[in-house]
Amino acid sequence: MTNIISSSISPLICFFVFFFWLGHGGAQGIQHSAAAINGADKIRSQFLHLLRTRRSPQVPLTVEPSKPVRHPLFQQVPTPTFSEAMESCPKADIKNLKERLKEENFYLHTEAGEQGRLPVLILSLKDSKQKRRPAVVFLHSTNKNKEWVRPLLEAYASREYIAIAIDSRYHGERAHNLTTYRDALVSSWIKGDTMPFLFDTVWDLIKLADYLTQRKDIDPKRIGITGESLGGMHAWFAAFVDTRYAVAAPIIGVQGFRWAIDNDKWQARIDSIKAVFEEARVDLGKSAIDKEVVKKVWNRIAPGLASIFDSPYSIPAIAPRPLLILNGADDPRCPLDGIKTPTKRARKAYAKAHSSKNFKLIVQPGIGHEMTSLMVKEASDWMDRFLKQ
Repeated sequence: MTNIISSSISPLICFFVFFFWLGHGGAQGIQHSAAAINGADKIRSQFLHLLRTRRSPQVPLTVEPSKPVRHPLFQQVPTPTFSEAMESCPKADIKNLKERLKEENFYLHTEAGEQGRLPVLILSLKDSKQKRRPAVVFLHSTNKNKEWVRPLLEAYASREYIAIAIDSRYHGERAHNLTTYRDALVSSWIKGDTMPFLFDTVWDLIKLADYLTQRKDIDPKRIGITGESLGGMHAWFAAFVDTRYAVAAPIIGVQGFRWAIDNDKWQARIDSIKAVFEEARVDLGKSAIDKEVVKKVWNRIAPGLASIFDSPYSIPAIAPRPLLILNGADDPRCPLDGIKTPTKRARKAYAKAHSSKNFKLIVQPGIGHEMTSLMVKEASDWMDRFLKQ
């Protein structure tokens, strides 16, 4: 049975001048122009317009029941089997917890086409006495899937949350083999018709918010979002563009894309999805990947990522909603120096909104690109602080 859900997000004003700059002025022109743009609503509107330019035909938001995934696909070898950090997430002391959990598996249709079929996994307590509960969305890292974050779902569900996970684009049930995500990135460079790196999944998260805010067991004003690495970036951008995500805690995801280019610190991030940059290098006649290749790839597969939608502009736009950024001090993919400007601007934005206590940056010493037990605990405490009031 398929249920149709009405979409609650309304069309916003589009700023077409941004795309003129994108095509004619290059990334540097956009960067300077972005400094003159005032107001979070305007940059959100521009980002929404960008998302709509590369969408498949729109369809009614519908729910299609599915079955639990017994053998989830991981696009990495060897297949990961255990995460100490996720297993450390605080749980309520409940006997026979697994038996008391209600599990929901379904597809949410966010647009036409195969990738518009969003796999969703939800866990909650069966016998909760709360009519409307807070909800938290958990987003997996590169090459993993929604089943990977199940320990987090179980922990939050034990504490009276509705816990939600999805497969991001070209991952999990949306992948067919070990190279699905890599192939999608390369195709995006060649054709320029999709945005598999970050932005297409953010569209799904907007549609997911449409669905979650209409559930009778969820308090629509108490929805949080968090994620690890790629999932941390998804959480960051979803919170930026959709104010229905009331609390955000991106883990090892926030970074400065333009800063990395300008300061020659882009290598670690590029290595995580190197195939698309190698394809671009060959097309551009380069003997090695350099900053010109990096700029052109970002501009092609995620327009504005290293300019108008980069962290110095999108992170402050989350204010005054609670935002916790969790990073490792030695993370080469999210260099600490690269987030100095966005955090400085965020503190200013939160202070201006008289909400300074709603912003926090935690940097764990001696940690590289790794989600730790400390980060999981801090994110959990952050959600409790703002969603359980």
